[in-house]
Amino acid sequence: MTADVEMKEVQALSNSVSSAGVPSTLQHMKEIASLIEAGAQAKEVRRIVRAVRLTMMLRRKLRAPLVAAFLGYVLTPGSEVFAKLSSYLPKDDDHDMDVDTAASAVQGPAKHSIPELEIYCYLLVLIFLIDQKRYDEAKACSSASIARLRNMNRRTVDVLAARLYFYYSFTYELTNSLAEIRGTLLALHRMATLRRDELGQETLLNLLLRNYLHYNLYDQAEKLRSKAPRFEAHSNQQFCRYLFYLGKIRTIQLEYTDAKESLLQAARKAPVAARGFRIQCNKWAVIVRLLLGEIPERTVFMQKGMKKALTPYFELTNAVQIGDLELFRTVADKYSGTFSSDRTRNLIVRLRHNVIRTGLRNISISYSRISLADVARKLRLDSENPVADAESIVAKAIRDGAIDATIEHANGWMVSKETGDVYSTNEPQIAFNSRIAFCLNMHNEAVRALRFPPNSNKEKESEEKRRERQQQEQELAKHIAEEDDDF
Repeated sequence: MTADVEMKEVQALSNSVSSAGVPSTLQHMKEIASLIEAGAQAKEVRRIVRAVRLTMMLRRKLRAPLVAAFLGYVLTPGSEVFAKLSSYLPKDDDHDMDVDTAASAVQGPAKHSIPELEIYCYLLVLIFLIDQKRYDEAKACSSASIARLRNMNRRTVDVLAARLYFYYSFTYELTNSLAEIRGTLLALHRMATLRRDELGQETLLNLLLRNYLHYNLYDQAEKLRSKAPRFEAHSNQQFCRYLFYLGKIRTIQLEYTDAKESLLQAARKAPVAARGFRIQCNKWAVIVRLLLGEIPERTVFMQKGMKKALTPYFELTNAVQIGDLELFRTVADKYSGTFSSDRTRNLIVRLRHNVIRTGLRNISISYSRISLADVARKLRLDSENPVADAESIVAKAIRDGAIDATIEHANGWMVSKETGDVYSTNEPQIAFNSRIAFCLNMHNEAVRALRFPPNSNKEKESEEKRRERQQQEQELAKHIAEEDDDF
């Protein structure tokens, strides 16, 4: 009988705790605080990185009473930081009783005053405000956090500071006021450079590039990028963003080959979960490849979760591949809103010449001799003098090597030459060499990305073992020297 009663009491207690849902989440957040404290004391940045990753997993469970309870656990209730952060949180009396019960169920809170936890509280409140779409409070909170970060110079804060920099720029972007913080971002980048905060430099450089590109200031973005110090990437996410921005800059500057390499590399390195970022990379990569005269594979447009977003670019690619200028105009007008929102409309205007060249190439392959009037009709040139325009287009294509043909001005014909065997040229060798270079580059990057545990946990070599090892090395060196003398 007593066993049944005890079992019912345990079940009732577990049901009440699980129904509230707050105690388990609050307990996880307290464990994250302990992890940050241990990482700060041991000066191990990897623990703080893990704490940030765990926070992102709990992001959807954040509520105002839960965040307030955590602030009361970590910070001193009468402190200035606690009062400032609490003022940003909305007042919600419905769940106060649940949080109080959850907080009392756990062991009494131990107050911490290390800077890492203070910055983490700023980050937590800022994430909560952005998720709740309280952008004005988020702007105030992010500005206060940046002002606090200026007075800190600790390497264990760098990971948290990089996240704060990102959300600081993100809040101003959500309120369409990115231009206001450009000077602050430049000052923060200079400060991170002087403090040798490489992760902060990486993050702030990307934020500045995004700031410039948002207002189409491509020349200023390239000047900053070329003069900013470069080093080995510390964050794969930041490196992907840098490659994407670099690809956009190179595209505007007509350096399509470098732009294609950067954009494709960014799309490959991006995490699978970052679908929106990969879609943007693929959109720009498709346009760049079309400008280079290449036709992207059909599998690019059929990737999982991207088919709908890439449909306008698939139809555009189809028009370029066919070389139909009328179809190209129809697709450009049909999806003009999409191209404008993607900021690729100016690039699509450049594609008109490629469409004409592709159509001309198809004509030269199909006909050994054709009149210029028929060329203008097949290309659907709608100018005042289409024959003269067709003649100039054919002449330019012959000069650029796009087609192998000649013009008979007397009769007004375009005479195509016989196509040779491509395997008798160096093109297969060039394509094979590019594939080998790509594989070698990927192997080198994989080797550089290897991570090894720190050597602090290894046992120190004793004096006796060190003496024995040195003796063995000396004997081996003598043996090798004797063999060399005999040889």
